[in-house]
Amino acid sequence: RGFPARLGDRFRVANVDLPGHGKAPVPTTALGMEQHADAVADLIRSLGGKAHLIGHSNGGRIGLYMASRPPYRDLVRSLTLISPSGVRRPRGPQYHLRRWTASVLKAPFSLLPGRAREHGLDWLRHSLVWQFLGSSDYRSLNGTMRETFVRLVNTYVDQDLKQIGVPTLLFWGEDDDAVLESQVRRIEREIPDCGLVVLDDAGHYGFLDRPETVYAATGHFLDHLEGTP
Repeated sequence: RGFPARLGDRFRVANVDLPGHGKAPVPTTALGMEQHADAVADLIRSLGGKAHLIGHSNGGRIGLYMASRPPYRDLVRSLTLISPSGVRRPRGPQYHLRRWTASVLKAPFSLLPGRAREHGLDWLRHSLVWQFLGSSDYRSLNGTMRETFVRLVNTYVDQDLKQIGVPTLLFWGEDDDAVLESQVRRIEREIPDCGLVVLDDAGHYGFLDRPETVYAATGHFLDHLEGTP
């Protein structure tokens, strides 16, 4: 099914369940980008050699992060990214309104002494009003997974893209409103060896909307890198 079914005849394919996803247990403490990169790196080392990383959305963010810095980049052979996040989105009026509202809500608690301030801010973060300010992904999470989500989505790789030296294949659905064209165009422009495939009639999940294109192009890309006929 998916990439294992389409590439498994000539590549060793591993589906990665990130912490708290799939069959992986929910972490007891919130994790940041470095801990996620470490988990992927440990898996690559256990399999031996380098890996062709394939990532969608936040998985793409992790791939960009790993390929742009030591010690992770020595483990990355190539990147195949589908609507990757990690590049700052242009901020519109709605973003600035939410940011201003959050600042106003937090202001009274900042006047309280230490422990009272901490309890007050914790209460605010769990209130319905505060949750409304977050994205639907944020509202669907709780506990350590919510804090993990916050840490990951606030990790940006804009300034690191030029440091990525591996061949990179990008896919982006023309109807994607989660990752904008300007964001993927910046990735395409700043990574030295990068190509972009725009998927027509596809949204954020381009591998579901246009599976044949994504799987065929990815196979061709990897075969070319490995010299497979």
